[in-house]
Amino acid sequence: MKFADLGLSDELLKAVADAGYDEPTPIQAQAIPPVLMMKDIIGIAQTGTGKTASFVLPMIDILAHGRSRARMPRSLILEPTRELAAQVAENFEKYGKNHNLSMALLIGGVSMGDQIKALEKGVDVLIATPGRLMDLFERGRILMSGCELLVIDEADRMLDMGFIPDIEQICSKLPSTRQTMLFSATMPPPIKKLSDQFLNNPKSVEVSRPATANTSIDQSIIHVAPKAKRKLLYGILDNEGVDTAIIFCNRKTEVRDLCQDMRKDGFDAGQIHGDMDQSSRLAELERFKSGEINILCASDVAARGLDIKGVSHVVNYDIPWHPDDYIHRIGRTGRAGATGIAITFVTNRDEEHVDSIEKLTGMKLPVRDSKSVKPEKKQSGKKSSPDKPKSEKPKKPRPDDHADTKKPSSKPSEKSKKPEKQTPIAETTEGQDDDWNGPVPGFLDAKLDR
Repeated sequence: MKFADLGLSDELLKAVADAGYDEPTPIQAQAIPPVLMMKDIIGIAQTGTGKTASFVLPMIDILAHGRSRARMPRSLILEPTRELAAQVAENFEKYGKNHNLSMALLIGGVSMGDQIKALEKGVDVLIATPGRLMDLFERGRILMSGCELLVIDEADRMLDMGFIPDIEQICSKLPSTRQTMLFSATMPPPIKKLSDQFLNNPKSVEVSRPATANTSIDQSIIHVAPKAKRKLLYGILDNEGVDTAIIFCNRKTEVRDLCQDMRKDGFDAGQIHGDMDQSSRLAELERFKSGEINILCASDVAARGLDIKGVSHVVNYDIPWHPDDYIHRIGRTGRAGATGIAITFVTNRDEEHVDSIEKLTGMKLPVRDSKSVKPEKKQSGKKSSPDKPKSEKPKKPRPDDHADTKKPSSKPSEKSKKPEKQTPIAETTEGQDDDWNGPVPGFLDAKLDR
């Protein structure tokens, strides 16, 4: 099947062709025709299946006819995070270049001034996170009585983030005759209840079993002691053909520390987590997309929906606490028909999380021996010093953006340096039990300070 078979306009087909696409993905082929027929739909699709274009493309043709009015958007797309909202906006700009549609992006972390000005002019497409939308609505800056089309994207993520009450409130303020589309990777009972309440005789579109991982991703787990994670990670990055990689950690502090360590150790690494302001997060994503850095250390703020082409590897430096997050993390690779590799580090405290992931995905995760990973090379794959000639830059540069005070143990000249306080003692003190993750005892803390 071709995009030309789906009933899209010639102007839109040209924009799609210019973007390099000819054949729709399964979710696009099944969702676009009923959306063009103005039907409500429920789309169940795993991450990386081209879900965003399945509602962006038909919306552009639907909204091509009509006129916007001040403070009354004609359509609304709800996204759980700022990054996802910004990515949907990029899709509208790319595919809507041959249409004269206006768009506004309402997200937190940036000034309201420009957003309010855009609303005053009138917009055809409003892309928003629930919090900022409700804020502007309560200030009387936006009216939702003219909204004819609603998209609730990443509904299960909305549930995880506690946005369902906000969505219910938003839906209650929209016209009852609107067209509604709901997309989710899974369909837990609260999302089913939401769809029953606000969708009218929806058509269900499901391209894969809920909570399944992309079959084009080579998945494995490696058992490792907590203090050996860094060495294992460096060995993988240096020896296993990593082009670009996203390294996921569970805590924001871990993301910062890992990124700082990697940058100081010569890798081209960047970071993204919830404590960064929006402009910094978007800047880091742009650096990663452009190839300025090729490693991105991330919290789960980057796990959902971000479409970054060419990510060859995902490494779960920490196994995710929630099994659903495993699906979304590894879905950052193996996108749009490409293959990818996902490696998860597992300590002896993580077996329960492994069991939960295997139960959710319905598959046994292959176990890989840590000894199969070659030791890190001294310089291979690491970034050249700024003062070195360009010719000395390695073939595969490493990503990023923060510096840490800790050097690898293989460099004895650094041993006299004072360890970072925030680094778990299990990773800094020889002879300690690998499972120790408690606070530093007072008598040891005093020693470290000397």
